[in-house]
Amino acid sequence: MSTKKSALGRGLSALLEGNNATDQESAVIGQPISDNTTNKPSPGGVSLIPLSQIEANPFQPRTEFDESALRELAESIQTQGIIQPITVRRMSHDRYQIISGERRYKASRLAGLTAVPAYVRTANDQSMLEMALVENIQRENLNALEIAISYQRLIEECSLTQEALGERVGKERSTVTNYLRLLKLPPQVQFAIRDGRITMGHARAILGVDDIGMQLKIFNDIIENDLSVRKVEDLVRQNSPKKKGKNKKGNASWAIEVRNLEDRLEHRFETKVAIKHKDNGSGQITFNYFSNDDLNRLMDLLDFD
Repeated sequence: MSTKKSALGRGLSALLEGNNATDQESAVIGQPISDNTTNKPSPGGVSLIPLSQIEANPFQPRTEFDESALRELAESIQTQGIIQPITVRRMSHDRYQIISGERRYKASRLAGLTAVPAYVRTANDQSMLEMALVENIQRENLNALEIAISYQRLIEECSLTQEALGERVGKERSTVTNYLRLLKLPPQVQFAIRDGRITMGHARAILGVDDIGMQLKIFNDIIENDLSVRKVEDLVRQNSPKKKGKNKKGNASWAIEVRNLEDRLEHRFETKVAIKHKDNGSGQITFNYFSNDDLNRLMDLLDFD
């Protein structure tokens, strides 16, 4: 098992600590539930809780659920039972709120169940939001924009750094940064990512140009001409500022060297880097950062006091 998988396991187990299945689990997981098989909820274990006592999670990151997929899951639940319990927090002696598993909850209602197996936890709103977001990112088939929004919410609402977020979701920090950069794109492009009209590869290529007008022009070319990611990358290179000079071959060679240096710096500092070189030998290097924590991280890497 890879290191990152282990990190993910540690992150989720830390969030769900105390949720280890008890002996009750073998009696309820994978078995259809009858109307009168509920048992007294026990914090830390798996209990059968009436659906009438459970309410939806107000912090649910996903607001839309595919109806056909829900019906398929409902049919599976009718036949096989619920394979994985949902997780709830106790609101009062007979009221519970979903922390994670809202899709299983909705499918159970469609399947005609009156109770579901659930882990019972005590959680405040912030830890509940964090658990819901992390569980949602890991276990739901989210599109790239939904993942980016969830990452941003974890950073802003749960006061996580990008490093800490990467540990929570088992991702490299550079991967987290790439998702967060999607939120810098124009709304039209973000909607297209959400609706599946372009891929994250297309979006990352568009981010290769800084001008919003050019980003939108390239985006429209993708939609109108069904461009591949490779063609978009070529288009971005063609529309990047060209170096002036008489020796075009020499300029092209220098542009490749600059791009290679940018790639090395981006890999070293895990952020977008732009080098602008002038004919007189002067120029500038630009490092992008996306939060105060990100700036502090760069300052540390640059060895600033």
